[in-house]
Amino acid sequence: MPNKKQHPSTLHEKPGISQPEIISPIAVAHIKKFRKIQPSPKELVDGILAGNITALSRAITLVESTNSEHLAKANEVINACLPHANKSVRIGITGVPGVGKSTFIEAFGKHLTSLGKKVAVLAVDPSSTISHGSILGDKTRMEELVKDKNAFIRPSASGETLGGVARKTRETITLCEACGFDTIIIETVGVGQSETAVHSMVDFFLLLKISGAGDELQGIKRGIMEMADAIVINKADGDNIRKANLAKLEFNRALHLFPAKKSGWIPTTSTCSAITHEGIIAVWKTIVQFLELTKNNNYFFEKRKEQNHYWMLETINEQLKLNFYNHPEIHQLLDSTKKAVSTDEISPFAAAQLLLEKYFKF
Repeated sequence: MPNKKQHPSTLHEKPGISQPEIISPIAVAHIKKFRKIQPSPKELVDGILAGNITALSRAITLVESTNSEHLAKANEVINACLPHANKSVRIGITGVPGVGKSTFIEAFGKHLTSLGKKVAVLAVDPSSTISHGSILGDKTRMEELVKDKNAFIRPSASGETLGGVARKTRETITLCEACGFDTIIIETVGVGQSETAVHSMVDFFLLLKISGAGDELQGIKRGIMEMADAIVINKADGDNIRKANLAKLEFNRALHLFPAKKSGWIPTTSTCSAITHEGIIAVWKTIVQFLELTKNNNYFFEKRKEQNHYWMLETINEQLKLNFYNHPEIHQLLDSTKKAVSTDEISPFAAAQLLLEKYFKF
């Protein structure tokens, strides 16, 4: 048979053109090299004192770290910043979820920056008890304030800390003050009447309320209400103005049932709208009046001394707890002790006492 001429198949595939690398190896190496560079405590302090926001953010991250290696560096940074701190007004803002804390803080913060103030907002987000994560979305809500060059917003997760603030909020205040921020606003988790820790780290405690969230009897309940230096009924706009004014009267009556404050200050009630900015200026005027009174009668300075003593003891408690659970011997004994408790071989109280006795013997 005659040889047939071989023809290439119509399905023959020609080699294609190789795609170029979309990521530059030089850029990758540069990023990795940059990430490995950890600034020294002195570099962080110098940056903070110069008003560098990046240095402030990195220092706060260092302070919030649970890594034991970071503790010494964090303490060095805090101690170096301490002489440059304590020159701000610390304002705690709390209220139930949905009261409009973030919207209020944005309107309030913009008013303060328009007066030439430098405002740092330390926003604390609740952490999930299941996933242990937090949304940390306060910057998204404060889209105007976050673009203000005289404002700094730092969201933090509450973690397992109770009382409406994060574990390291107190130290973060010191760093922000050293960076030149003269007004520190702490937005708390908003968990209701158990939210008390923030009161021990601020000068002025503002409680946001909304109309229809309780009657006069709700107002006289002990707890967070009697800590407030001012109550502001938010969302007083549109059809809600009449209800807000009625709520203001009810809370004003309730405040008269509380004993007089050591500061000599009589708590005030007012209404505002974070949307229309109505009443925002009046809130700041109230805070200024409070500061004038408490500085003149020396309560302002005495309270800060008491707060320093309180946080020293709290830090001791926290460190003891951390050392206990991180002790290698205790870590090994904990699992077996838990099993003994779960099978009722030993009571939880006796098991705890046993572990503590062994810990103090190590």
